[in-house]
Amino acid sequence: MKIVILLFDNFTALDVAGPFEVLSRMPGATVYITGTEKRRYKDEKGIQLIAQFSINEITDAEILLVPGGFGIDSLMDNQEVIEWIRKIDSTTKWTTSVCSGALLLAKAGLLDGKNCTTHWLRKDQLRKFNVNVQDERYVQDGKLITSAGVSAGIDMALFLVSKIAGDLVAQSIQLSMEYDPQPPFDSGSPDKAPKELVNKLKNLSRN
Repeated sequence: MKIVILLFDNFTALDVAGPFEVLSRMPGATVYITGTEKRRYKDEKGIQLIAQFSINEITDAEILLVPGGFGIDSLMDNQEVIEWIRKIDSTTKWTTSVCSGALLLAKAGLLDGKNCTTHWLRKDQLRKFNVNVQDERYVQDGKLITSAGVSAGIDMALFLVSKIAGDLVAQSIQLSMEYDPQPPFDSGSPDKAPKELVNKLKNLSRN
């Protein structure tokens, strides 16, 4: 199972690490961390990951995963990356995204007319494309699976494993990771969080 994860500067660390931790545990899985160049890439806080492959070296995949992060905005007009995503998607069994990674899939035309989701602060941006944005943790439409913000990538990856290898394998991975979220607050979505906090984050995102 050839899994390709796109890496870029200013990615969000958990968008990559969460799904990687799940998908890499799937029997027969091999993960290829790929960037426009073979080099180190920094996330928004300075964590570095190495892309061991360049996009010129990767011509196919069974699973493509596009993470999110503020660096997505600088890739939206990068035709080399957009064309590469289209090319890889033509070979995949599953094409997926986490958080704002859905914007790149939309820019590539892969989400045209499809149901999808992204981080709640990016939904208005995603709605500018010909897509049907859903308020869900993750959304499957055919071979495309998009997930909401950051931590939702773990849920999406577990769902994907269940589709490929069955529920028992996905549950085994969840158990081995001890992924049993019990946060101290119920404010993980704009529908549940205090309204003043939602408005504060909206205002910060505009600056």
